Amino acid sequence: MKIRDLSEKFEVSEMTIHRDLKLLMEQGLVKKIFGGVQLQEVSNKIQQKQCTYCHKPISNEGKLTYQLILPANRIERTCCAHCGILRHKQLGGDVLQALCHDFMTNTTISATTAWFVMDTSLQMGCCEPQVLTFGNKDHAEKFVKGFEGTVLRFEEAAERVTEAMQAGCCSKKK
Repeated sequence: MKIRDLSEKFEVSEMTIHRDLKLLMEQGLVKKIFGGVQLQEVSNKIQQKQCTYCHKPISNEGKLTYQLILPANRIERTCCAHCGILRHKQLGGDVLQALCHDFMTNTTISATTAWFVMDTSLQMGCCEPQVLTFGNKDHAEKFVKGFEGTVLRFEEAAERVTEAMQAGCCSKKK
């Protein structure tokens, strides 16, 4: 679509259109072409650099991130399982699949079948209450023996994080 056409349609200057498109280009959603802009092809490459829930930068590539696979090949990332669970609950049935990383092995696992550890003494410096994910219940229980905490299934962890949010003890900033 031509920049001029967008400017006329929204009744703003072409400079405003350029400024507004900059964010979409940085996110990889559109690309600039001669005299205009077009939608980017959807790819599996994830370029999102901020948590879709709390908007913190995603700096821990691996151990804590949580991905939500949505219709139309959309992927959202959160900085940690805490935010991932909350976003997952917001989206409800729109979530086709949720992926996270096993804290011990750093392998990709399904969030809905994972084991979640909360209330541990090991602090990873992300959102509170902190949630760590494990693909193996035995690993989660052994981790708890060394660093305290509670081992929970997805629904139990979701309930605990939601309750904590309602009590106002979360570090989420919107």
